Amino acid sequence: MENYKYSIEIFHSQEDEGYIALAPELPGCSAFGETEEEALKEIKIAIDLWLEIAKKEGREIPRPVEKELLKAFMDRLR
Repeated sequence: MENYKYSIEIFHSQEDEGYIALAPELPGCSAFGETEEEALKEIKIAIDLWLEIAKKEGREIPRPVEKELLKAFMDRLR
């Protein structure tokens, strides 16, 4: 399986008393952690599982969307 790099968003949830992590480009892919670090670790596992299951089921795997600001910044560095 190709190693894709997807965007990850992490935010604090008072209601859940912890951190929610999302991979917006992968529908339904989310994770929870009591700390930001734990949420990040868990979403990486969730992304791997999401991709593994999608491949087994023959679903199309979305390519990561490049963020325009980041792309422009990286282009300037090159």
